[in-house]
Amino acid sequence: MSTDDVPGVVQVHLSSFPGFFLSFLGPRFLGIFYRGIREDESGIGYVYLNPAGEPAGFVAGTVNPRGFYKRLLKRDWLRFSLASLGPIARRPAAAGRIVRALLHPGQNPVGDSVAGLFSIGVLPELQGTGAGKLLVRAFLDEAAARGCRSVFLTTDRDGNDAVNLFYQKLGFTLERQYVTPQGRRMNEYWISLAPQGV
Repeated sequence: MSTDDVPGVVQVHLSSFPGFFLSFLGPRFLGIFYRGIREDESGIGYVYLNPAGEPAGFVAGTVNPRGFYKRLLKRDWLRFSLASLGPIARRPAAAGRIVRALLHPGQNPVGDSVAGLFSIGVLPELQGTGAGKLLVRAFLDEAAARGCRSVFLTTDRDGNDAVNLFYQKLGFTLERQYVTPQGRRMNEYWISLAPQGV
């Protein structure tokens, strides 16, 4: 993922996750988030390009996921705050959730041997073509190349059967289920990585 890819990644995100909270925060907020992943030394990001050379799918995450959010917030807190003003004006009750999102994963796993796959999306017309599988495999290969021994991700438990099956078919194992403060029932998946050179 290059810096020039970020606007296209944001559009794919918005198409892939209509009605989700990060999409509600809007393209400006998402742009800061994905640029943060792109620019951080721990970030991992890949895009799937359409024949015109534009992003039609993406995957993004980081090694040592807990440390990433702290660095991102320290560097970009003002831009995130300004990007949040519009969504808060539209829905004042969202302010608390935005603060939790910005302070987010104090509970994410920590350590250089762990990677977190935070987000993956493909345009609706590409779903079922193998683009998502290629993106996940690229992410796993890069995580392994950086010395990670495992990767985790979270996804919705309810009304999300195709996505849960997608991860299971790729070899991810359901390790934990939990409920967010907003009442979303979530699945946490893990996969072990083979050491590079083996």
